[in-house]
Amino acid sequence: MNGEPARWTREHLAALVGGAATTAPVIGLPAPPRVLPHDDIWDLWPIQEEDGSTTVVRGRELWIALSAPALGHPEERHDRARLRLLARDADGWTDLGHVFADGASPGSREWSGSTVRRPDGTLSVFYTAAGRRGEARPTFAQTVVEARGRLVTDDGRILLDQAAEHREILRSDGVTYLPADEVEGGPGRIKAFRDPGWFRDPADGREYLLVAASVAASVAASADADHAFMGAVALAAATPGGWSLRPPLLVADGVNHEIERPHVVVHGSSYYLFFCTHRHSFHPPGSAPTGLYGFVAPHLTGPYTPLNGSGLVLGNPAEQPDQAYAWVVLPDLKVVGFVNYRSIGGADPWQAGPAEARAAFGGTIAPVLELILNEDATSVVVPVPTGAGR
Repeated sequence: MNGEPARWTREHLAALVGGAATTAPVIGLPAPPRVLPHDDIWDLWPIQEEDGSTTVVRGRELWIALSAPALGHPEERHDRARLRLLARDADGWTDLGHVFADGASPGSREWSGSTVRRPDGTLSVFYTAAGRRGEARPTFAQTVVEARGRLVTDDGRILLDQAAEHREILRSDGVTYLPADEVEGGPGRIKAFRDPGWFRDPADGREYLLVAASVAASVAASADADHAFMGAVALAAATPGGWSLRPPLLVADGVNHEIERPHVVVHGSSYYLFFCTHRHSFHPPGSAPTGLYGFVAPHLTGPYTPLNGSGLVLGNPAEQPDQAYAWVVLPDLKVVGFVNYRSIGGADPWQAGPAEARAAFGGTIAPVLELILNEDATSVVVPVPTGAGR
């Protein structure tokens, strides 16, 4: 059982130094091609084999992404989000439809997660059930669900068996991890319990889930801030009877209030813990860029050291501070995210009106980057030159 969590502090952020090694290149125009012409897609992840490699069926990689019709204000997509199955081959991306049948999730929306194919051929789709099925208006209640079912490949189709069982496996305990909801005050004040990232530790062979969570702010952090909570990376371990919550791997002690999409990559003999966050989720807002952040440790449970001294691995460029988001680092160190917002005259683009925000929003896969890892230092490699997003 892990001991004290790593703490991401203001002293770490004070060591943040920009530069080419930790800055993504500007995504130029024309914008990357849309994968789905009539739907936005954002957070995406590959279906994994248990060794971490991407699942390939009939010569095509299988991926899952969040999707919603490309209508109205882009921020409203979160209230309509569904998981979408995608295939990728040398000719690009193919839409395979919604992962689940209508109304199958216990939530009112389906948010991010991860997926592994088991040795028996079944899929475990770990995802976030947001809200409650049938609720009158979208709420921010969040639980972790596992949908277990088989891939169907009849008649040239590839889809998940629509009779897959959905089972809630984790929720915040209300003690270590605060119940997920939205606190009045806007972005950066959303308590979280979401984005399950599956991982099998090669050291003990055991399955784990990393979850983006919220914990109560420390006395030191709350003394000079009006926030009552802070972001954290929760850990859960598989047990014979289900899943057991453990103490957090990381807490953003007075630094940040909304960590997202935590996941681990083993490289060499080190464990690299990655997550992403928005610039407006820092305290104070804008004190660090929207980006991919990370820590490194000799074991899954630590002790963790911030990468590059500050934790910053990959930040959006200053001239386009919101151009991409929701990065996931693959075992081959490719970094996949989605095209978010182009700048609108220095204002926050998500606060613009529906037409203006829609014109600035990407809603497709961003150019893929690649990382070089050297112990506790990282650097970004130029985008992989393909027209298919990867």
